[in-house]
Amino acid sequence: MTDGIILLDKPAGQTSFQSLGGLKRRLGTGRVGHAGTLDRFAEGLLLVLTGRMTRLCAFATGLDKEYVASITFGRGTDTLDPEGRVTAEGRVPTRGELEEILPRFLGTSLQVPPDYSAIHVGGRRAYQAARAGEPVALSPRTITVTTLQLLDFSPPAASVRIACSKGTYVRALARDIAAGLGTCAHVSALRRTRIGGFNVSAAVRADVFDPARDVLSPVAFFDAAPSLGRIVLRQEALRSAYNGIRPTSAFFEVPVPAGDGTYGAFSSFGDLVAVVERAGESWKYAAVFAPHAPEPAP
Repeated sequence: MTDGIILLDKPAGQTSFQSLGGLKRRLGTGRVGHAGTLDRFAEGLLLVLTGRMTRLCAFATGLDKEYVASITFGRGTDTLDPEGRVTAEGRVPTRGELEEILPRFLGTSLQVPPDYSAIHVGGRRAYQAARAGEPVALSPRTITVTTLQLLDFSPPAASVRIACSKGTYVRALARDIAAGLGTCAHVSALRRTRIGGFNVSAAVRADVFDPARDVLSPVAFFDAAPSLGRIVLRQEALRSAYNGIRPTSAFFEVPVPAGDGTYGAFSSFGDLVAVVERAGESWKYAAVFAPHAPEPAP
């Protein structure tokens, strides 16, 4: 089984789950997952984790992301994307109005997710309730937008580059920008260009994916995750780590990082052994990656 990370360039018109089909066939396993879902109409970088590395999904979803979005003003849809039903029409703003309002959405703020989202409400997904015509009441969430750059404006569509935190809905951002201008809008095209330190320029399409070439090692994941560090386990501590014995600073090669945080704990040979968390002098495991069992004798 292959353990690693794949940078997939997802095409528009497929769900994130559907885009994994070709990878699973070439890898010969169903143990393939992704972090950070892209809507069906969207395209671009999808971070795919295989084998035991699927356990890194929780850490991968926390990485910041970057997009290029086409926002079409003057027409709103119920899904806030091109696949939805038109529910509102309004005026198209000027370039000057856009340039004036975009900086207001930079920084940390509260955002109400779209009704058509995968958030659980009352035991089911919000989009299921919305499709059934039921009212959806979603609580606002804290997001951070660090870049909001107008790249082009060809009325009624604006091309905008967006860098943002986990949990940011670009569709909702477009909705709120339009509302601030007294009109409506939807995201007519969306391409994700970056996740953490991974860029779509290094991604591959599913139809040309080669398991021998395109599966990155776990080291690459930690190098591309600014919030995660790397640490090396002493050879004599490997068995203890694999057995889940609570770690101490003595488990690791010096120098041991002094700060609190989350670290990928690697063997001296570069194998990912565990993900560990430090708070003061206390250490604990967030995940342990036991070695593969040996293949049975023929």
